[in-house]
Amino acid sequence: WQYVGLDCEMVGSGPNGMRSELARCSIVSYDGDVLYDCYVKPVHRIVDYRTCYSGITKHHMKIAVPFSQARKKIEKLLQGKVVVGHALHHDFDVIHLCHPSHLIRDTSVNLLLKKLAKFPIQSTASLKYLTKALLKQDIQMGTQGHSSVEDARAAMQLFQLVEEEWEKSLPKCGSGPAVGYWPCPCEDLAPEMASFPRLTWGEGIW
Repeated sequence: WQYVGLDCEMVGSGPNGMRSELARCSIVSYDGDVLYDCYVKPVHRIVDYRTCYSGITKHHMKIAVPFSQARKKIEKLLQGKVVVGHALHHDFDVIHLCHPSHLIRDTSVNLLLKKLAKFPIQSTASLKYLTKALLKQDIQMGTQGHSSVEDARAAMQLFQLVEEEWEKSLPKCGSGPAVGYWPCPCEDLAPEMASFPRLTWGEGIW
């Protein structure tokens, strides 16, 4: 498989800016090289730039490409690739993209990473926490918002820490819809997994 890291930054539209829309998408290679990094103009009017989190400002929209154009390019780049990222359902949601679940490696739900970071199994660990605990790196610092390139690289590095065990565990999960997205990490975590709610995404994630 060819692996790519994905992360998106979002802005808010609709009533009170509650609807998330794609404003930046970054895709990196297994080695962290930037394959795609583009600002995207949402379909609807931006109500909340969410700058302190997204890093997006009105200035960025001057160089943004239309959503339809960006989506077409992103879909082409991700097709047939194993997509690595953190809480990827948010990213696929704003891209309006369905990706096969067996081609998804989501670091937010991987139990091996939580165990290594000494994080509660039944809680969702933030990318910032895992990166600090396991990679000894600081990300998402300051008040200028997140960098989707930085976050995509961090997720890829976290994946690489447990890549061998993660990939070996996948066949043990059978052929259900969650394979890849919700991997069996190792035998000694089976009791914890049994009490943790499984995700049901059909044939992929929307």
